[in-house]
Amino acid sequence: MFLHLGADVMIPKQDIIAILDVYTGLVDPTRDFLKMARSQGLVETIGEPEKVRTYVITTDTVYLSPISGGTLKKRTGVAHPGLVDL
Repeated sequence: MFLHLGADVMIPKQDIIAILDVYTGLVDPTRDFLKMARSQGLVETIGEPEKVRTYVITTDTVYLSPISGGTLKKRTGVAHPGLVDL
């Protein structure tokens, strides 16, 4: 299955590592990670940069999406993100 991130961008759900609210980028570790990803050319902005609401981290790219994290998490179909049944 795929997840629509905005514009014409869709990614395989199994490639998603994390969906983070844009305000998470204000925390030093996240800011450092994003700076490193940018320097390596791994960041792709979907739409206008000033409308970014969510960071979607995948196995090979960090997408900056204009769609809210709550909406993206609902679209994944995961009842409790971050919890895994053992």
